[in-house]
Amino acid sequence: MKILSVVGARPQFVKLAPVAHAMVGRAEHIVVHTGQHYDELMSDVFFRDLGIPAPDVNLAIGSGNHGAQTGAMLEGIEQVLLERRPDWVLVYGDTNSTLAAAVAAIKLHIPVAHLEAGLRSFNRRMPEEHNRVLTDHASDLLLAPTAVAAAHLSNEGLAEKTVVVGDVMTDVLTGVRDRVAGDPLPDLVSEGDYYVATIHRPDNTDDADHLRGIVDGLAALDKPVLLLAHPRLVHTAERLGVALEGGSLQTRAPLAYPQLVRAVMGAAGVITDSGGLQKEAFLLRTPATTVRPETEWVETVDLGWNVLVAPERDAIVEAVHRPVPHATEETPYGDGSAAVRVVDELLARS
Repeated sequence: MKILSVVGARPQFVKLAPVAHAMVGRAEHIVVHTGQHYDELMSDVFFRDLGIPAPDVNLAIGSGNHGAQTGAMLEGIEQVLLERRPDWVLVYGDTNSTLAAAVAAIKLHIPVAHLEAGLRSFNRRMPEEHNRVLTDHASDLLLAPTAVAAAHLSNEGLAEKTVVVGDVMTDVLTGVRDRVAGDPLPDLVSEGDYYVATIHRPDNTDDADHLRGIVDGLAALDKPVLLLAHPRLVHTAERLGVALEGGSLQTRAPLAYPQLVRAVMGAAGVITDSGGLQKEAFLLRTPATTVRPETEWVETVDLGWNVLVAPERDAIVEAVHRPVPHATEETPYGDGSAAVRVVDELLARS
């Protein structure tokens, strides 16, 4: 059986890792990298650090406006599918790469499986929400990470195509956590005496008032804040005249995934607008503050380990300085075997 995975952005490389490992000896696995994230820290280093074989195809699409980028991906992926003729196309998450691959496959009548199906923010301003909804309704098999995600799909009339497999991010995080537990922390910080922050969503970065409110909140916290800033954030802040240094705030380059996990493990808290990082913080039992009005990972909020806040200084400071959440043994994201279940489901439908 031939399964073709399409990835293109940092979170997808992490999700690919356990799936690629679970494929070994069970199916022929072709990896197509669209090149949506194309610098080393956002791409190549993930394949190396997570033990994933180099992609079989790299389309090197690069950045661009949504329409141009998705269109270029659609054209490139279609050509790969015509040449490789897989039995299944497996798409991951909610990026433009996800949607482009799904559309390319269904136009060629190749079955599509969507990993991380059913997540919903119910915020149609988010491009990720468009991508995940359209991909779910186009796909032949919906691999949901949680019961909540499966319920969303059922509400949209997609229950017959849905299987709950668990969250593959839990698979890879567990292994990386154990491997890096004894590694040193980032320079100039001490265990439990700093925060980790990431901000990347356009609603937060492209609005000067929102970005300034977030930066002011980070700068006012009681411990050093390591802001892991993607180049786009750095450029946007410079254009808007918002300084990313000052007070408690220190800007750093993004960390490779193992180093990010180690940094979150040692942090007093995480401040982010990333879906993946808020969930990883929960799995590592590090309190998270999410600068968004909603989250796809509602379990993190329900269990008290994540708080949603507005992009405002005082709201951020109050949320981050809240008491430590009550301990929990809940495992809403599975037992670390999601990738094996993904391969089982695909092979069962061969």
